[in-house]
Amino acid sequence: MKWFRIFFDFYLNASIHVSFAVLSFVKITEIYFDLPTNTPLNNFIFFGTITGYNFVKYAGVAKLHHRSLTTRLKAIQFFSFCCFLFLCYYGYLLAVPTVLFCIPFGAITILYAVPFLSGFQKSLRTFSYLKIIVVAFVWCGFTVFIPVFDAGKEMDSMVVLSLLQRFLIVVVLVLPFDIRDFQYDAISLQTIPKKIGIEKTKRLGLILMAISLIIEYLMVLQIHSKNSFLGFFFLVTIFLMSAKKEQSKYYSSFWVEALPVFWWLLLLGFRNY
Repeated sequence: MKWFRIFFDFYLNASIHVSFAVLSFVKITEIYFDLPTNTPLNNFIFFGTITGYNFVKYAGVAKLHHRSLTTRLKAIQFFSFCCFLFLCYYGYLLAVPTVLFCIPFGAITILYAVPFLSGFQKSLRTFSYLKIIVVAFVWCGFTVFIPVFDAGKEMDSMVVLSLLQRFLIVVVLVLPFDIRDFQYDAISLQTIPKKIGIEKTKRLGLILMAISLIIEYLMVLQIHSKNSFLGFFFLVTIFLMSAKKEQSKYYSSFWVEALPVFWWLLLLGFRNY
C-alpha cells in the first residue's frame, strides 16, 4: 500500500493525470469532428502537457532550492526532461505549419511562469483572473484548434462553438481548484472565489455549464454525443457544487481532473451502444 501511494502521488504530482485529461479532450474533438487519429500529435500534446505543467509548477521551486531538492522532486525533474525529449521527437514528426501554430500557445505557457513584466518581477499569473483565462485559452488551443487545423478541416461555425464551449468548460473545471486554494492564495492574486465569494463562484460555474449545454444542442451532432455530454454536465455540476475550502487531498487533483476522461469514456460508451 505504501508503494502504491508513492506511485499514485507521483502520478498526480508529475502531471501525468492532467495530461490524460488534456488527451481526453483531444480524443473528444476527434470524435466530434470525425478527425483521423494523429498519434504523433496526440503524443506531442500529451508529453507537452507534462513538460509545460511541471515547468510552471516546479521551475520556481527548483531555482530556490536547487541544492537541496528532495528525491521526489528530482525524480519529477528527470521524468519531465524525458517527456521533453519525447515532445521534441513527436514534434519533429508533425507538419511544420502545425508546429508553428503550437508555438504561441507554448509561449503563453512559459510567460505564465517566467517573470517578464515590471522589471522582470511579474509573470502573467500575477494578474487578476488571468490564470483561469490563460489555462482555458491554452487548453482550447491544443485540444480543439490544433487538432482541427492539423486535419485540414475548415474553421466553420461548429468549430467556433466547440472552442467557446471548451473554454467555458475548462474555466468551470478550474473553479474547484480556486475554491480549494481560497485560503492559501495571496491577497494580490484575485481569483474568482476571492473576488465574488465561494457561493457566487459556484453559481457562476453553473451558469457557464448551462451555456455549454445550450451550445452542445446548437451544434450539429449525433444523439450519442449529446447524451454523453449530458452525463458529463451532471458530473461537473455535482463536483462544482460540492467543492469547498477544506477538500480531501484528491478531490480536485484527481476526481475533478478526471472528469474529461469520464466524458470521453461516456462518449465511447454511447457511440458503441
